[in-house]
Amino acid sequence: MNDLSDVIKAYDVRGIYPDQINEDLARKVGAAFVEVLGIRQSDGGPGAVVVGHDMRPSGPSLVAAFTEGVTSHGCDVVQIGLCSTDGIYYAAGSYELPGAMFTASHNPAEYNGIKLCKVGASPVGQESGLAEITELILNGIPSYEGEPGKVSERDSLEGYAEYLRSMVNIEGIRPLKVVADAGNGMAGLTAPVVLGPLPLDVTEMYYELDGTFPNHEANPIEPENLKDLQAEVLRQGADIGLAFDGDADRCFVVDQNGEPVNPSTLTALIAVAELAKDPGSPVIHNLITSDVVPEVIVENGGTPVRTRVGHSFIKAKMAETGAIFGGEHSGHFYFRDFWRADSGMLAALHVLAALGHTDPGTTLSEILAPYSRYVQSGEINSTVDSTADSIAQIRANYEGREDVSFDELDGLTVRFPDRWFSVRPSNTEPLLRLNVEAETGAQMEQLRDEVLAQIRG
Repeated sequence: MNDLSDVIKAYDVRGIYPDQINEDLARKVGAAFVEVLGIRQSDGGPGAVVVGHDMRPSGPSLVAAFTEGVTSHGCDVVQIGLCSTDGIYYAAGSYELPGAMFTASHNPAEYNGIKLCKVGASPVGQESGLAEITELILNGIPSYEGEPGKVSERDSLEGYAEYLRSMVNIEGIRPLKVVADAGNGMAGLTAPVVLGPLPLDVTEMYYELDGTFPNHEANPIEPENLKDLQAEVLRQGADIGLAFDGDADRCFVVDQNGEPVNPSTLTALIAVAELAKDPGSPVIHNLITSDVVPEVIVENGGTPVRTRVGHSFIKAKMAETGAIFGGEHSGHFYFRDFWRADSGMLAALHVLAALGHTDPGTTLSEILAPYSRYVQSGEINSTVDSTADSIAQIRANYEGREDVSFDELDGLTVRFPDRWFSVRPSNTEPLLRLNVEAETGAQMEQLRDEVLAQIRG
């Protein structure tokens, strides 16, 4: 085992099972997790790790191996079984234990992975333990001669559901017709328990837990994977459609016309509700969310805080600023009162509450209209020889123009009075990611094509 860089990435462990991630690696990650984070009680730690897994077929055997690694190093394991990723965050936060979630999120069926977190659900990434875990695995984990830990089981689903419902004002919402697409992922387990007590007529799509994803990949950011939901919303005459990714930590929304809702629009909507709880609070948004997000935050008395793209940056900035909420273009929504973690189901409850508190006949598109002010391109990827050279050339092309400003927070953002674009390098591939926003569709398309011509020659 000479190199783990293809498997232990910036924020998690992820790879193809069993070629890249297998029981041997899971066992070693469990042991190294205990050692690096000082989890044993004798080291001043909490003495246990809470562990869950999604519906992928390899999950139970990987959990068993990870559990062996943890217990062999003198630490207990609390197994909560099948759960969503935000379910492990709930358990880690409410039980005050570090956690491990076995999931590959939206990746295809042949993948699996491990998301690790500390007590209180704070993430374990390269700069907060993953690098040390990797080094320990590569150099050899010292044996532990003390008493092994014990394994127990705990059902956390009802507590998780009750906690989520307590965070959103759902009292007195009107009946709604909902279509929910779980994509054969973990929302098939969690959605009935979370949404069950509400006055909702829910049409369940692909709720059967199946890690082979027989209907479509559980990645709703891809338009192809929303088609079944869109068609069913129109067929049912539903008020709203919900789509979740495989581990249900992301939520995408379709309106009554079957049109996908921009995640920036949802960020603005949820920011309004969260700021009503804590007026004046900071709210986080990443640099490629729509300009409507900081505008709405200011209009509702909050302080917008702009960050790089990525959950580790969002969560760190939330901790630094005390922000009540954070949103990303990718459908991740983070809540201070949910241990600064992201939850697709909590975002869904916010949208259902916003619609449910309107008069009968009011549509989702009507309540979202105030937050739909600009036209975005969506993220466009291009393969380039050198992302750094491409970004430098693009900057040179606009240098010296009086109507242009530059920002290098993450890649390059070029801003005009009525439009902007961002180019960012991928962390893992030779890709340049382009996002464009303008006041009109024609302006967006013109700027998009202009920058793509520069990128692709």
